Amino acid sequence: MVCIDDGHAVPNSLDDVSALVFMGGSMSVNDSAPWLADEIDLIQRAHKANVPMLGICLGSQLLSKALGGKVSKGDNGQEIGWHSLTRCVAAESIAGLEDLAKQSIAFHWHGDTFSLPPSAELILSSDCYPHQAYVSGKTLAMQFHPEVTAEMVQEWTRLYTDDLAQGGNCNQTQDEIISDLDTRIPAL
Repeated sequence: MVCIDDGHAVPNSLDDVSALVFMGGSMSVNDSAPWLADEIDLIQRAHKANVPMLGICLGSQLLSKALGGKVSKGDNGQEIGWHSLTRCVAAESIAGLEDLAKQSIAFHWHGDTFSLPPSAELILSSDCYPHQAYVSGKTLAMQFHPEVTAEMVQEWTRLYTDDLAQGGNCNQTQDEIISDLDTRIPAL
């Protein structure tokens, strides 16, 4: 595991790499952190080498930018909390996604969005952010957070109160976010 926030360097080699997973973070892909360019370079090399990749939130945005998409602020402000996802038509024809629910609820915490890279197939959408998940070859990108636990959700609502204070149509309150976690987390 490479932890950029702990000072680990982005790997230069893809030797012995069977897959790559890119997780979230509070920064934007468009920020000037030097490691962002290194990650984008790694993604581009891995894509050429046909290495499977998964991106979650910031990771999905990194994948999009590296593969030819664009990342920008969302038109609806931040999307924070539990919001519905809708399966897109393309998901029905992708092997392994046949059982993907037509409607589901996922946890979101982001203000940026991505455009689809060339050849990507949109598989999930939401009312607030139309691009929620896509597949491109062996790459799966998800704007939402399938990895959260109840403890993570509670901690984020305590740590990032400034995000919650911004309000907006797609930004739930702390009480809305932490309600019914015993049901929401297992369903996620």
